[in-house]
Amino acid sequence: MNTSLDPIDFALVNDWQRGFPLVSRPYAALARRLGLPESAVIARLEHLIAQGTVSRVGAVFRPHTLGWSTLAAVSVPADRIMAVAEVINSYPEVNHNYEREHEFNLWFVATAPHREQVTQVLTEIGRAADSLVLDLPMLESFHIDLGFDLRRQARPRAPHLDPVRRPQESLVPPSLESADYALAGALEAGLALTARPYARLAASLGVSEAVVLARLARLLDLGVIRRFGVVVRHHELGYAANAMVVWDVPDAAVAEIGRMLAQQAAVTLCYRRPRRLPAWRYNLFSMVHGQDRQAVSTEIARMRSELGLEHVACEALFSRRRFKQCGARYSGWVQAA
Repeated sequence: MNTSLDPIDFALVNDWQRGFPLVSRPYAALARRLGLPESAVIARLEHLIAQGTVSRVGAVFRPHTLGWSTLAAVSVPADRIMAVAEVINSYPEVNHNYEREHEFNLWFVATAPHREQVTQVLTEIGRAADSLVLDLPMLESFHIDLGFDLRRQARPRAPHLDPVRRPQESLVPPSLESADYALAGALEAGLALTARPYARLAASLGVSEAVVLARLARLLDLGVIRRFGVVVRHHELGYAANAMVVWDVPDAAVAEIGRMLAQQAAVTLCYRRPRRLPAWRYNLFSMVHGQDRQAVSTEIARMRSELGLEHVACEALFSRRRFKQCGARYSGWVQAA
């Protein structure tokens, strides 16, 4: 639990990472729940964003619905990491870029309207890095981007307590309209911190506030928007260590073990990705965050023991540096993504 936030900021950050009100005055709705004036809620969010605790208020979109995205990695000599990281950061398609402890040491996420565009970006980055590029799109999700519970303890997560979990989601995207892409582009910087943010969003799109609210509700119902609310930055909230724990699981057991890991409170993301033999043997990925490296290592050891996974080969790729972290860019995308 982060202790640097006062109780009201803590509630604002922790409790509204999803389920953000789809009403004309959403900050007023939060204010009523928190016992504050609407202006105070807006001011607190402005401060949290300014200090870096909160990235934005807005939507987190499910992968492979608006376009195509992949997790990728390259192997770069230590004396070239900064230079290659700058090249990777320069691509607007890249929204996350981390150095991790592994031979493949730069890990990034690329998102674009078409798979071919992502492939082109990876090709160019591989050429700049002089490295094989691991292209690891998500194949199956067990627990992905449903928020970050700051009250969580190291214990299993009860599945019925997670009302928006959609295990083993299909990668077949729902039918979308050009207006959905326009809305995603308008939302990429986050919801405005003003009394009627949906009205401002609607005005930028040339539609009514009611139309925007209805379209957001539809995208949430379809699962295109995985969650809508406060998007936090883990490191600034006191979770200074994180590891991407990768597992070499027999293909027939991925779903079973993925579901087991997804129910662990220490696991914030869990998904299946392809092997890339011979360079990459792992097919199940899980993210574990903690206040320090020892806490993360302890959690990984506990899960392996309690879930009977000591026999499953795994590696913990601890994060060293964060070079880029932002929402995906959707501006200018078209319906044919």
